Parts: sequence; C-alpha cells; structure tokens
Amino acid sequence: MKVIYSKEVDEYLRELVDILYDNGYFKFKDYAHQYVDSLIDGIEETIHIKLKKTAPDYFSKYGRGLFYVSYKKSRNTQWYVFFHYENGVYYIRYIGNNHNISQYL
Repeated sequence: MKVIYSKEVDEYLRELVDILYDNGYFKFKDYAHQYVDSLIDGIEETIHIKLKKTAPDYFSKYGRGLFYVSYKKSRNTQWYVFFHYENGVYYIRYIGNNHNISQYL
C-alpha cells in the first residue's frame, strides 16, 4: 500500500500548520505541527482499513470517481480525505474538515 498526495494537498498540509497557529487553535507552533503530523500519520497508517464512501458530485472538481474517509481529530473537528485508489495506491486529491465542507457530504 502506498499513499501519494497531490501537489495541492501537500501544499495545504504545509500551510495548515501556520493556519492553525495563526488563528489561535494552538498556543505553540510545535503543537500545530504535531497535530498535522498526527493527521498525516493517521491517513498513512489506516486509510486502507477505513470504510470508504463514494464522494458526492460536488467533489468531482478534484477528480472523477473519488472516495472519501473521515478522521475524527477532536470533539469538534473531523477531517475528510478524498482519494482515488488504484493498484494499491491511494492518491489523495483533497482534504477538508467539517467546518468547511460538511454541508456537501
């Protein structure tokens, strides 16, 4: 099993540390870094055992035939990972959370 992130997702994950810190979700930047690292680790370690669902048409702008899985990171935040799967490779096309995309699921 292999997990590959699109360029856009890779950039977003790098920016997410600053977003979380700058918006006051974490008091220290190191904690924001740990949070993002934990999200990435969770994806890479468990995406293959998570129950995948077919992504709604709204997300077709990130690719056709997408699936998604969810990761609950806190009481208030759940992350959604959208991907293609082929030949043992998970190609991550988009990541969002319940605060910005739940109305489309």
